[in-house]
Amino acid sequence: MSVTNYLRSQQTGRTSPLPAYVGINPPLEYNGPAYLGDAYSPFTVHGNPNDPKFSVPNIGLSDNGQIRRLGRRSKLRGNLDTLERTFDRAGELAALDEFEAQAMSLLVNPQTKEAFDLTKEDDAVRDRYGRNEWGQQLLLARRLVEAGVEVLTTSLKGPLCGRVQNWDDHAVNHNVFEGMRFRAAAYDQAVTALIEDIHARGLAERVLVVVTGEFGRTPKVNYAASTGGGDASAPAGSMQPGRDHWPRAFSNLWAGGGIDAGRFIGGTDKRGEDSRERICGPGDFLATIYHHLGIDSANTLIKDFNGRPTPIVDRGKPIPELVG
Repeated sequence: MSVTNYLRSQQTGRTSPLPAYVGINPPLEYNGPAYLGDAYSPFTVHGNPNDPKFSVPNIGLSDNGQIRRLGRRSKLRGNLDTLERTFDRAGELAALDEFEAQAMSLLVNPQTKEAFDLTKEDDAVRDRYGRNEWGQQLLLARRLVEAGVEVLTTSLKGPLCGRVQNWDDHAVNHNVFEGMRFRAAAYDQAVTALIEDIHARGLAERVLVVVTGEFGRTPKVNYAASTGGGDASAPAGSMQPGRDHWPRAFSNLWAGGGIDAGRFIGGTDKRGEDSRERICGPGDFLATIYHHLGIDSANTLIKDFNGRPTPIVDRGKPIPELVG
């Protein structure tokens, strides 16, 4: 079966008015819909959820008059939409229909507004996650998943990272040691709170938490001149330590999903340069996530832009230790 048909079949059986896929300040350069088409782009939320003025626009209309006018406008648009769809090879019109249905649900269902409202949480819970952007992002993620969102991505970036607002700790960007000290407390507090919370709320069988980057860092620290002063970075021209990109070995964190946690899978040589034990690759990573979603990645194809069937995973199998 195709991923498209699978996702459509999943969505038709959903009762939640929320989108199936949401990104909170997501890494948009990495999580687009690719061959699935724009109808499967995430519903994106931008901004700092810790800001008292934070809000998600255009959700949960409460005025009955506005809802009736919206319904009439939608009906009018449908009546005017007499375009021939045979020319629509890329599926843009179908995507518009998907977007309209999703937008209507977000606008008229009060449940959507409540799911995004962090003021519904106890102060003690908000404090546990951390009264900062990352902590409240992950708390919002938990609320949305609990309310019916099936896939959620968020990126821990921005001012809490340091001067260049990301984890790219080349010596020209950050002092790698100062950078880790600068961001570690907020990161540790937010991630541990999320993991504890999904267990405490009975979500740990259904919800899989994966915390990862896209590659590792050079085992050897190098030095270069800073390109600018600021948080976790010395003044411009100062020599400071950093680490560069390293794809040969890196780690990520998994929790929930019914897995038996509290263990390490795999290992590197004594210098941390190369994976030596229980080596897993990107295909295994993706296959494991697909397995959790109920998708048989070994036998699922999607059509690329040229209509050719393409495997959704290239050379990968679910990691047995991470399959609940």
